[in-house]
Amino acid sequence: MADSIKLRVSEARQRDVGRKIARLSESVMNKLSITTGDYIEIDGPSGSSLVQAMPAYDIPEDEIRIDGYVRKTIGVSIGDEVTIKKARVDQATKVVLAPEEPIRFDQSFVDYVKDQLMYKPLTKGETIPIPIYTGVINLTVVTTQPSNFVFVSSETQIDIKEEPMKSSGEGYPKVTWEDIGDLEDVKSKIREIVELPMKHPEIFQRLGIEPPKGVLLYGPPGVGKTLLARALASEIGAYFTSINGPEIMSKFYGESEERLRQIFEEAEKNAPSIIFIDEIDAIAPKREETTGEVEKRVVSQLLTLMDGIKGRGKIVVIAATNRPDAIDPALRRPGRFDREIEIRPPDVKARKEILQVHTRNMPLTEDVNLDDIAEMTNGYTGADLAALAKEAAMSSLRRFMEAGKINLDQGQIPADLLKELKVSMNDFLDAMKSIQPTLLREVYVEVPKVRWSDIGGLDNVKQQLKEAIEWQIKFPNAFAKAGIRAPKGVLLYGPPGTGKTMLAKAVATESGANFIAVRGPEVLSKWVGESEKAIREIFRRARQTAPTVVFFDEIDSIAPMRGFSTDSGVTERMVNQLLAEMDGITPLNKVVVIAATNRPDILDPALLRPGRFDRIIYVPPPDKQARLEILKVHTKNVPLDNDVNLETIAEKTEGYTGADLEAVVREATMLMLREASSQCDQKAKNECSKDGKLNEECYNKELRTCMDNFTGKVNMNHFTKALEIVSPSLTKADIERYERMAKDLKRSALV
Repeated sequence: MADSIKLRVSEARQRDVGRKIARLSESVMNKLSITTGDYIEIDGPSGSSLVQAMPAYDIPEDEIRIDGYVRKTIGVSIGDEVTIKKARVDQATKVVLAPEEPIRFDQSFVDYVKDQLMYKPLTKGETIPIPIYTGVINLTVVTTQPSNFVFVSSETQIDIKEEPMKSSGEGYPKVTWEDIGDLEDVKSKIREIVELPMKHPEIFQRLGIEPPKGVLLYGPPGVGKTLLARALASEIGAYFTSINGPEIMSKFYGESEERLRQIFEEAEKNAPSIIFIDEIDAIAPKREETTGEVEKRVVSQLLTLMDGIKGRGKIVVIAATNRPDAIDPALRRPGRFDREIEIRPPDVKARKEILQVHTRNMPLTEDVNLDDIAEMTNGYTGADLAALAKEAAMSSLRRFMEAGKINLDQGQIPADLLKELKVSMNDFLDAMKSIQPTLLREVYVEVPKVRWSDIGGLDNVKQQLKEAIEWQIKFPNAFAKAGIRAPKGVLLYGPPGTGKTMLAKAVATESGANFIAVRGPEVLSKWVGESEKAIREIFRRARQTAPTVVFFDEIDSIAPMRGFSTDSGVTERMVNQLLAEMDGITPLNKVVVIAATNRPDILDPALLRPGRFDRIIYVPPPDKQARLEILKVHTKNVPLDNDVNLETIAEKTEGYTGADLEAVVREATMLMLREASSQCDQKAKNECSKDGKLNEECYNKELRTCMDNFTGKVNMNHFTKALEIVSPSLTKADIERYERMAKDLKRSALV
């Protein structure tokens, strides 16, 4: 049995943050003769902390997992060594706590805090997070009795001061590595570049090399660039200063450069330090493209400061941007920004970890499944998921208030009542309706929820779409094992009104993918190059938010056959851009293109080859059986009389498309409503007329009541009249023409 063991610190799991526990391997626990729940003391450079020991079966023997609160108390970072030993802990008689900011509370809050701290070990001077609905209140342990190492029991007296502890004067928010979901690869790279040179400069002296001077973080807005810089400063305890573009800009000559110099001088005095430049493209744009002299001088000053004659000592510059190509190229060479790290939107695993961070202190019901929410939130960034969690919490609060359980005018809400307040899965689903992915906000289209069951007939077409699109999004491993590439694009063509657009909506709903709808004319611009740029931007967003379905409706308007256009050549350039995007150097990973047209004969032939539109699917006019299925779909909520025979109607509607049949059902229902309106009108007139005069107020009220309560049904006579009003869209000649096209363009697995 060993008295103490040295272990290397690693990052805690999300579920353990703020719980005062340490995860150890089973062999280490055996060496120290401790069992699950025993108290251990962790010694670091700044002091000691008490935690409860818990086993972990996925941790190396020489590691210990502790969260950012414990690391801050003992003054260590990830990768440092600590000494652990079994601790002797007394039962606390009294514990005094103080908040970081002034708070007002009553006895119920003190009882709540005591309940949260029950059996937790406490040490004087450490910070304890107390969860409050969607956030935390950090309380510092001021005194503990009878000794320095105690645990809270039911007999412990808890006192909380209203006045806060004196601020430590740190100029940055307290963010730990555990507050950043996933991004493990990025975190390890930043620690290697920044933390290692600051803590162990002797390594670089021994190797005879200079440590890195700058790191450029780039990626879409909301993925966590600024949060990473804050966590780094908080974890290594370095002096942290940030530069925001508008703050240093001045109308006076030379003042902007002077402010930059002051920031670097102050950082040198307080070294080791981190200078963080947020949105660096705002203060360091390409000098050849900017017209302002101030911006050019600021860029030159920044270059001089980052790579001047005078050495910068232990200073690291971290910059963040979502437009790396807009930054002056001179900044992006080695010696200035040595490393460029891309931060991509989170995948399913990362989204689950981010949700765990933001629901860490949230009271959740048992039906909340974070795996399902992570699956449903394709394209959401970390900031979007944080907003989703907050909106779900607000939805839960609204539900609680509507039930009359909380009255905001009653003053302090009892703690027992607050315990009933929980966030459910439905709250998250409601929140998703109002929180859309940031990356898709400009091109996002709210698609009506259309299921395969809402589309009558077309079984062959639906099966092909399931294989080509739904399978590759839902079962990507199956394609990898089969050793084939999933189809990149599907072209739907056929007569107008046969359901091409509706099929695309159903694909988006059933596959659970993000959906970007592009209507041809909206990407056309009078400015040269803008139309092609719009196509590029659509595909760039689609790649960032994959899996995504990009739907081009009426694609013949933007991709006609080249060489025959009479415009300025814009459509030819758009065809070239579309060809490059669909089968160019940049791969389309989990991005599927669906296009619809009723003029496949005028599309550019290069689009129709395999590798671009792999599946060319003919959407035919419905046959008798399909017409019957379509009529069933459109009449499922219509009150029908017993004499209505849908099979007879299906026989009579040769040449009718799906849109025509919907119009027939609508017209028949309108005829029934017209009859009901006439009857109600007569009834209201009879009841509200007196001495030959009509009481208008009475008439309107009676008419509305009668129409609201009518019980009429659509009969066969209504359908017969509707067929006389709504004529078929297609003639036999039209159908024959499309069938000839289908023979020429036949390329599908099921024909």
